[in-house]
Amino acid sequence: MTDETQWLGQRFEDHRAHLTAVAYRMLGSASEADDAVQQAWLRLDRADTAGVRNLRNWLTAVVAHICLDILRARKARREELVGALPADLPIVPADTVDPEQEAVMADSVGLALLVVLDTLTPAERLTFVLHDLFDLPYAELAPILGRTPAAAAQLAVRARRRVRGTSIVDTDRSIADERAVVDAFLMAAHAGDFDALIAVLDPNVELHADGVAVPSGQPVRMHGARRVTASALMFSARARHTRPALIDGHVGLVVAPNGILDCLLAFTITDHRITTIDIIADPQRLATISLAVPDMTQLPRPEA
Repeated sequence: MTDETQWLGQRFEDHRAHLTAVAYRMLGSASEADDAVQQAWLRLDRADTAGVRNLRNWLTAVVAHICLDILRARKARREELVGALPADLPIVPADTVDPEQEAVMADSVGLALLVVLDTLTPAERLTFVLHDLFDLPYAELAPILGRTPAAAAQLAVRARRRVRGTSIVDTDRSIADERAVVDAFLMAAHAGDFDALIAVLDPNVELHADGVAVPSGQPVRMHGARRVTASALMFSARARHTRPALIDGHVGLVVAPNGILDCLLAFTITDHRITTIDIIADPQRLATISLAVPDMTQLPRPEA
């Protein structure tokens, strides 16, 4: 290894954490993020960087290009796989990364945010991640997308609305009230607290689960607080993979181990109690649902 290559390699390592953070938020997969960063190093090693004034931004743009290509290829594969289903349908990537590493990274980004980002187009996702999460100016985003800065700004507005759920939230309802009830349900389920679950459920609560959500493959219907509570306690092991999200404008729960969508829990809430729980795992149903992050102020900001 030449002194120049060694020097360049050290400068690259100085930015590796930042590049990995960008790639993971773009791709939602630790193994794909690592591959994208490694490809960026190979391009850097072959490139003439004599005229590069800001290596961090240059590398960010390279990683963004690589991630955009991966997202577009992923979307094309989905169209082939799901046929008539919407191409936005989240699917599980075939990763071989350490599950613990994936879980830590997913939690640092926000499980619900990862799932919502997966519903954006590749261009929307890149624009939202680089501008809203990493503060990259539109003027630097535009060349990556092959668009004008104004067009990039419009993409960001559209992505931001979809992530926030601005277009689907009923302003006459109190999202905060729903969030309090759903948080209480999740906390009680996670703790395995029977009495706390009973307190948040209507005595005549109904639970519906589609066949995909149930090991037997048969849909389930259940009535009564005590029966539903018993089922919710069985859910406690998965509660750590669960986060609040807006489901068609109402506060519900996203179950996403390692940031990969498994199922949704949609609630009907009346007088501060849950009257119905709908567990949705069927891909065709999931594809028709609008998801958003309930509180943008709670989005984790990247440290690198």
